[in-house]
Amino acid sequence: MATKETQITAEGLKKLEEELAQRKGPIREEIVERLKEARAQGDLSENSEYDQAKEDQGKNESRIVELELMIKTAVIIDTSSSGKEGIVSLGCTVILKDVETGEEETYTVVGTTEADPFNNKISNESPVGTAILGKKIHDVVVANTPAGELSYEILEVK
Repeated sequence: MATKETQITAEGLKKLEEELAQRKGPIREEIVERLKEARAQGDLSENSEYDQAKEDQGKNESRIVELELMIKTAVIIDTSSSGKEGIVSLGCTVILKDVETGEEETYTVVGTTEADPFNNKISNESPVGTAILGKKIHDVVVANTPAGELSYEILEVK
């Protein structure tokens, strides 16, 4: 089975690498220490601290594997040419106007790994991201979102 590429900005890759270092270092060490302390308490069959530490260890190790795969398959998004010629592409910032309400929103289109809607970073695979990719200034697009169909006019691409 072919592994899917992880499209990411250089900044996003750096964040993944930093998280991996944290998880392999201080976080892993803290969990091991918690396990040692829980074992020292004796009977492990009814030891909730031990159970929680084992669960945290499993989650941490799973995340490490996930991060290593994302880093291994990372393809850096070239943001230097993003938005040139007014065409929406990965890495560019877009100002959209909701056709119905007239409200304007600014989004940066990123790969799914970096998506953070609370910080206006939308995935290229999200309904809005999919609708605007490849479009240009003044195009009106319709995004099929969980909230229903939303229409946006692309005001600016940078």
